[in-house]
Amino acid sequence: MKLQGLAARPDGGLSFCLADMEVVCRPSGALWLVDQRALVVADLHFEKGSSYARRGQLLPPYDTRETLDRLEAEIDRLAPRTVVLLGDSFHDAAAEDRLANDDRARLLALAGGRSLVWVQGNHDVTGPTSLLGDVVAYHVVGSLSFVHEPARAPLRWEVAGHLHPCARVRALGSSVRRRCFATDGERIILPAFGSLTGGLNLRDPAFAPLMRQPPLALVLGVDRVHPVGWASLRGD
Repeated sequence: MKLQGLAARPDGGLSFCLADMEVVCRPSGALWLVDQRALVVADLHFEKGSSYARRGQLLPPYDTRETLDRLEAEIDRLAPRTVVLLGDSFHDAAAEDRLANDDRARLLALAGGRSLVWVQGNHDVTGPTSLLGDVVAYHVVGSLSFVHEPARAPLRWEVAGHLHPCARVRALGSSVRRRCFATDGERIILPAFGSLTGGLNLRDPAFAPLMRQPPLALVLGVDRVHPVGWASLRGD
């Protein structure tokens, strides 16, 4: 399939038109709305490591810090007017209370000089209560609707997260599994941005009802995004 105006950018991103807006899929996994200067990220899952530790499964307790490092780097590069956090920003209802003081201060600083929008997810239904920004069920920019969980039918002009899409691509006798954006040109599902999040293979049946045609995977490489067609994708 072809995306309207699909083009590689010098910064490694891929740009195309969605609902007559120029959007950029960035190598970080963030979506950038060029004219609106809006940065969108999905599924940060802050404090996932501490959630697992409470249940006896010890993981390195640095996931929130690492995710914030990457998010702040995107904000520094792009200077957005709006940052949209597309749900499941926190891994569970108590995660906000487990934030380290310096991580809390960094999250408060994100709202400085810009709009910060927390879309509610299934892991953080109420959104944050002690941080700055607007907590909403969905967010609208022009013709685009930003939600956490995609509607379970083909839908135009929706930007969603929740499913953590990833792609397995076979090349040169081996295969690699990477996070990816998934789009049919009318809606787009963002990869999970959090450092400690897994992924669901784009060939999983969960994606089939969401797209009008087999989706294009925009696969995150080390420093650029690679468009990969359906025929080149493999199941796990």
